[in-house]
Amino acid sequence: MSQSYSIALIQMACSQAPEANVAKAIARIYHAAEQGATVVCLPELFQTQYFCQHEDVELFDLAEPVSGPCIESLRQVAKETGVVLIVPFFEHRAPGLYHNSVVVLDQAGERIGLYRKMHIPDDPGYYEKFYFAPGDRGFHVVETSVGKLGILICWDQWFPEAARLMTLAGADILFYPTAIGWHPTEKAEVGHAQQDAWRTVQRGHAIANGVFVAAVNRVGYEQTSQTDAGIEFWGHSFVCDPFGIMLAEASADKEEVLLVEVNRDRIEEVRRHWPFLRDRRIDAYDGILQRYADHSHPNVSPAEEKEPQ
Repeated sequence: MSQSYSIALIQMACSQAPEANVAKAIARIYHAAEQGATVVCLPELFQTQYFCQHEDVELFDLAEPVSGPCIESLRQVAKETGVVLIVPFFEHRAPGLYHNSVVVLDQAGERIGLYRKMHIPDDPGYYEKFYFAPGDRGFHVVETSVGKLGILICWDQWFPEAARLMTLAGADILFYPTAIGWHPTEKAEVGHAQQDAWRTVQRGHAIANGVFVAAVNRVGYEQTSQTDAGIEFWGHSFVCDPFGIMLAEASADKEEVLLVEVNRDRIEEVRRHWPFLRDRRIDAYDGILQRYADHSHPNVSPAEEKEPQ
């Protein structure tokens, strides 16, 4: 296993035709492989436009099982190109049960990892709780021939617990396939701050954990029905190192293949100087398992919280 390897992020626009989106993705995977990439990551739900802008039971027909035609076609691509593929998809797990998932394919085209999105948003234009059950496979690293990959999906990127657990499982790099953008009515007022927060929190995960972070987004404006306001996806796919230094960043509106070399020696170098994992107080973190502290009676134990006789 080499200490250095190249990753490619496929930043793309998605049309209403799943077959065309898959064909576009495949063409860019071949291009990335020709440029020397050994790991290629596609954006969240790349087969379709971002359909969660509204609730419609007919859209469950877009889902497919792990052994469905999209994954099967990409297994062949992985085998032909000799790259590790990170493939997000809308998973039909069982009748009435769906997930926002990622399959990892090795260089022989075999399925070696399956991650189901753990944190499911429910916001205007992002009605994912209607479509997706929360993931039930936890935070497990995928061991590949080139490195140990931590795979998370979009909304997961705001949660430091997910990044930390992937790091403790041994991840060298965290991949975040993403579909995020601006609501047209909000962009002028808070658009810059939203995008900066998105970039900053993920760089924070890299710094706090001493790992590489790779976030891959889509681009373009998508309005999936006349009742939707639509979303302008802001691109800016990027890779940063364990010190939070930006190694490469894509544009806001162009389709790009972002190729970056990562070196595991950098993890050791950064962690020697910033030994956050060494200095963790794991003996004092029990409270992290609570939803929120109850401050209504800070000096009263639960046994004493009884109505007066």
